[in-house]
Amino acid sequence: MESFEELQTTFTPMIHHIMRKLSIYKNRDEFFQVGLIALWQAHQRFNPAKGSFSAFAYAYIRGSLMQELTKETKDTEHYFYATDEVFEPFEATNTPPLYEEDTILALCQNHKLTENQTKWVLYYSHHGLKNKEIAAIENVSVSTVKGWRVGALEKLRKDPLLCLSELID
Repeated sequence: MESFEELQTTFTPMIHHIMRKLSIYKNRDEFFQVGLIALWQAHQRFNPAKGSFSAFAYAYIRGSLMQELTKETKDTEHYFYATDEVFEPFEATNTPPLYEEDTILALCQNHKLTENQTKWVLYYSHHGLKNKEIAAIENVSVSTVKGWRVGALEKLRKDPLLCLSELID
């Protein structure tokens, strides 16, 4: 019997051929690795009395790749991989703000919000801007704006009479 390294060099074109036949275009490296593992398993299980190794290896590799394709298809159908866009708040509609700017400023002053926290509340609730847009306007990083948001929300949540959902949702 040949060593596995020799088998790998000999049968690598076959693995690529099977991958093309099965139209595997995503995660090619992972599927190639599955093909190599299948080649190794075929090498371990081959019985010379039952036929040629190349036919056995072809069928074994193809079967393993098809199993992996089926598994990956089931995963993509059953699981949703969320992107950052999913976690973004819904786009603001063109409805007028619930509170006037003066009312929001007075509220922020009563709750002792810093200047930057007040800016965040105004931009977010009155103008409907996202953190990224606020960061661009204020020429700061998005994480800085998120810090303003956290601080503002902490101070505003302390007031049991204030309905935050009306102000910031």
